[in-house]
Amino acid sequence: MNKYTVMQRKEDVVRDWIHYDADGVVLGRLAAEIAKDLMGKKKVTFTPHIDGGDFVVVTNIEKIAVTGKKLTDKVYYNHSGYMGGIRERRLEEVLAKNPAEALMMAVKRMLPKNKLGRQQLTRLRVFVGAEHAHTAQKPETKEL
Repeated sequence: MNKYTVMQRKEDVVRDWIHYDADGVVLGRLAAEIAKDLMGKKKVTFTPHIDGGDFVVVTNIEKIAVTGKKLTDKVYYNHSGYMGGIRERRLEEVLAKNPAEALMMAVKRMLPKNKLGRQQLTRLRVFVGAEHAHTAQKPETKEL
């Protein structure tokens, strides 16, 4: 191990606020950037076992774009655990009913599958429309 390697501690974490405008941005590309920000992978102080990511605010989620035939071909499956209890929804239905859910599911599946990933997902705030409730935190706007 390098003698200059610094392992971040929980007490040393500094969280920033980041804002993304989802107007015309592709769903998967936006989800990948958000996942990196939530994990803190873009920071020099990244430590895999410490939750060192930032808060992320996303607006205009109803205007998000998808490529190809994903609207009709992408299917989300849920199963109740009972025989014949499978339920499927197309991406088109999910975006029509609750567009924030599509982004939340995409980001959730890119985060670690443990307590740390669930903790990181709580810092994602998604809003329909251009207004959001976190203007007091002065989030830094990033473009994709």
